Amino acid sequence: MYGYMGKILRVNLTSGEITEEFPDEKVLKDFLGGAGLSTWYLINETEKGIDPLGPDNKLIFMTGPLTGTSSPSTGRYSVVCKSPLTGGWAQANSAGYWGRDFKRSGFDGVIFEGKSPKPVYLLTNDGKAELVDATEIWGKNTSEVTKILKEKHGKEYNVSGIGPAGENLVKYAAIMNDCDEPYYGRAAGRCGVGAVMGSKNLKAIVSYGRQKIDVAQPDAYREEAKQRYDWVNQSLLKMTLEVYGTATMVDLVNVKGGLPTRNWQTGVFEKVDDINGTAINETILIDRKPCFACPIACGRISEIKEGKYASKGEGPEYESIGALGTMCGLEDLNAITYAHFLCNEYGLDTISTGNTIGFAIECFKKGILTKGDTDGLELDWNDPTLIIELLGKIAHREGIGDLLAEGTRAMAKKLGKDSEKFAMNVKGLELPCYDSRAAKITGLAYATANRGGDHITAYIEGPAFLAMPFMIVDDADVGDPLQEIPEKTKVVKDFEDAFGVFDAIGGCKFMGMVLTAEDWASLISKLLGREFTVDDFRKTGERIYNLERAYLIREGFSRKDDTLPARLLEEPLPEGPAEGHVVDLDPMLDAYYEFRGWDKDGKPKKDKLAELGLDWVIDIIY
Repeated sequence: MYGYMGKILRVNLTSGEITEEFPDEKVLKDFLGGAGLSTWYLINETEKGIDPLGPDNKLIFMTGPLTGTSSPSTGRYSVVCKSPLTGGWAQANSAGYWGRDFKRSGFDGVIFEGKSPKPVYLLTNDGKAELVDATEIWGKNTSEVTKILKEKHGKEYNVSGIGPAGENLVKYAAIMNDCDEPYYGRAAGRCGVGAVMGSKNLKAIVSYGRQKIDVAQPDAYREEAKQRYDWVNQSLLKMTLEVYGTATMVDLVNVKGGLPTRNWQTGVFEKVDDINGTAINETILIDRKPCFACPIACGRISEIKEGKYASKGEGPEYESIGALGTMCGLEDLNAITYAHFLCNEYGLDTISTGNTIGFAIECFKKGILTKGDTDGLELDWNDPTLIIELLGKIAHREGIGDLLAEGTRAMAKKLGKDSEKFAMNVKGLELPCYDSRAAKITGLAYATANRGGDHITAYIEGPAFLAMPFMIVDDADVGDPLQEIPEKTKVVKDFEDAFGVFDAIGGCKFMGMVLTAEDWASLISKLLGREFTVDDFRKTGERIYNLERAYLIREGFSRKDDTLPARLLEEPLPEGPAEGHVVDLDPMLDAYYEFRGWDKDGKPKKDKLAELGLDWVIDIIY
């Protein structure tokens, strides 16, 4: 089939049996691949209420039809399962080169089920797959695992796997890929997918292949892909991200008063010039790193040449600077960078990790945690030694790290004393580094994101904080970011639908800033050899989004979960351009539900499900 390898692996880790299958044409047409197709498998093959860390959970790796092809920035893969952090739908997405290498090894995806009686890894090459004993690499960091497996199988192989955090079932453990020089690591970071991998005694997937991805109209596809490359190369996005990477956002968000600082107590970081993109370029940057087929190269390779943090690796990205830096009051760029490197090595999601540490510090400052709880540690802001020590404790669940490994929602539930008011998560997933009090519509996007508090489900931060247009939707105007404007909430729906398609096809969402739905619909048509219109693009995204929502509804989620931490709803920002502001969520949520065709409790209506060809879902959630 054009765009697909035509084989999905099913690996029963309990028995060791490996089989091959592929969905029918209608399922592919409806969900394409990636997160869309994975969610179809997840909701059909798992029962309500299963233990996310039990053998009944499915761990699904899936590429998209564009993954590994010549279109710009199409090297991504998705991982989908039930989240141990939220108890709901989990999806993590990563770029680099592993998605391409896995697909070219002969497979579109792999469904892991059960639990291996001993540590194993999956080896794929030339249409073949086998489970291999992983005892010798269990307990090792991600770069060491990658080095060992490349020495064993060949330097051309690529590795996606977990570090100690995943093995120790840290609820926000990541899956890391490309963890060797010159790339140093990309993360399928969110929702605790690494913990699910660890719960199955699965250490890694090791892949290499040169199998061809067939394209229906190869000449036309190649010509259009080159044209899209040229457009991206001439864009402001390229000019900005190539020079400063995602760290360009540090100044732009801080100047709006929306850079979360000291666990979101303010939105202005006074030492921003010490940790921004310019500081990175002037002190530690040694190279720029592209992912597969990427014309932008927003990734950074950094080196701390001397001192106790001397090291070399990938990053830091904007989210890591915020989570491990400003959220913890940390002013030392070298320490932030080293902490980012360590998160990659341990396999930790930097966003959840930084939020959790910041939350713990505030709890200590308020007397909710004491030295008796913290192994005698004095938790305070701007303490790099503390941050570094806590990372190791979290990854190995040692001492206070065992509590922090559960995430902010579980911590607040255990600690009580009103700590849930400043536990900064939605549905259990810690929030990224944009304070919604400084751009109200981002609060709606956090509240309605299916995987929990997340910035790239809708990616509304671009137009909200930067007035930066996104070409993927026809109208990206969010109005005054300091106002709650119900009629503008359709923008969130449109972005969620559009970017859901990117997670299904294997594309980078940055491309949605430069290229239109028409551009992508045309590429998809020429790849697959069938008509795929702009309406198909939008309807497919909406169908996928509603299926994800159906999974949440089945697991007991409702409007009560589409909310924000009390700090954002009740505590005004104390300074900056958004001083005095909180988020009034309910009017926006009501309007958003109307645009979605959901009822007042956030459940997709039967006629909406029927319209999207999801009639079979009605019996699941009604």
